[in-house]
Amino acid sequence: AAEERARIEQEANLRAEEERKKKEAEEAARAEAERRQQEMLANAPKAKLNQYFQSIASSNNVASANASINEALALFASPDTPVLIVISEENGQKDYDRPTTIRQYLNYLKDTKNNANSISNLQFDGSGKITEVELKKN
Repeated sequence: AAEERARIEQEANLRAEEERKKKEAEEAARAEAERRQQEMLANAPKAKLNQYFQSIASSNNVASANASINEALALFASPDTPVLIVISEENGQKDYDRPTTIRQYLNYLKDTKNNANSISNLQFDGSGKITEVELKKN
């Protein structure tokens, strides 16, 4: 009877351990899915802004470029949102080109038809609007 009780107890412990491992695996999978979702949400504005930059720079006519500029400005807290362009970086110290605003930068893309910078960082306000753009020279 003691052997039988020990065997039953051992089986119960094994089932409990398997259940615990299963719950841990499910929790880890859920956390990973949430992390990927957050990463995707964080990258979405960057991808969208990159599309606007490319669309404005490659636009065939001024009306189309201006329409894209107006759409892009809706992503920002203000048309005067600062745009900082990193021209060099050494030991974590960044050297910036003269600051500009997003409206000026979008018009610059329209005029030069050259999207030569890539987005390195975006800052957001509480409502998800972009409050600062940091670009890196390619």
